[in-house]
Amino acid sequence: MLSYLQDLTLRLAAGATRLDEQVRQTHAAWLTAQQRDDGGFAGREGGSDPYYTAFALRGLWILDALTPEIGRSAADFLRSRLNHRESIVDLISLIFAAAICEMAVEAEVIGDDDSSWIDNVAGLLESLRTDDGGFAKSPEGRAGSTYQTFLSTLCLELMGRQPQHPERVLEFLDSQAHPDGGYLEIRAAKRAGVNPTAAAIGTLKTLGAIDRVDRETTIDFLGEMQSDEGGLTANTRIPFADLLSSCTGMITLVDLDAVDAVDIAAVRRYAESMQADGGGFTGFALDHIADVEYTFYGLATLALTV
Repeated sequence: MLSYLQDLTLRLAAGATRLDEQVRQTHAAWLTAQQRDDGGFAGREGGSDPYYTAFALRGLWILDALTPEIGRSAADFLRSRLNHRESIVDLISLIFAAAICEMAVEAEVIGDDDSSWIDNVAGLLESLRTDDGGFAKSPEGRAGSTYQTFLSTLCLELMGRQPQHPERVLEFLDSQAHPDGGYLEIRAAKRAGVNPTAAAIGTLKTLGAIDRVDRETTIDFLGEMQSDEGGLTANTRIPFADLLSSCTGMITLVDLDAVDAVDIAAVRRYAESMQADGGGFTGFALDHIADVEYTFYGLATLALTV
């Protein structure tokens, strides 16, 4: 059975085959050019890290442009980071990226003899569990984060694990549901957001419990987040759309079989407008620098709306 990440990536790859060939080639060439000498990928500043490497590899894979040379070089970089003291986000990204290298080009990053490393990571993630049943963003966190719970659940799935006491995760997600639709990121938040909503639905789907969603209110919430620009905004207080929210919102609507809740053609036009000259995507209207993370979001949004 495919993992959530595998299933999503394959769906995006299928959609991307319908994109204009010149669009595919332009963005594939741009992403390829972002690989550093160490095999990793970086953000807008700083050196290579697992976070941006995972996004770059996913983008190349859905474009069918992740060659063995690129993948093996990236795998070398990821193996070099196995014993680093990574942030939680980078650690999870490393596992995501390692799974892509193995699935796409059969380049092994975490070997069968690394079971103690996997045990340690699983133990670290479980140490982030909070009294509300979710996962916190850091060991000092007192309350669960919907997004961190999503990342941790996906990471555990890729390692062949499940969260301990998964029923408590489900109870946490139920508590994050906002009566007006959507989900909260943390319990102290005042309004639901597109990205925590996507995280909640993704977690529920991973745990085989998507029937716990109040579909009607969640779909209505996501539909209301479409702006005049065509893309989706992060929440009701943000006046402009962004590619991250547009991408995660569309993924969620697909999962809920409700893509007709938004004007799909308008979402596609918005994503197309975020393309930078020479390749890559920017994040929102006032952003002028492309990066590998937003390029993945842009490609994914196009793949879901073409």
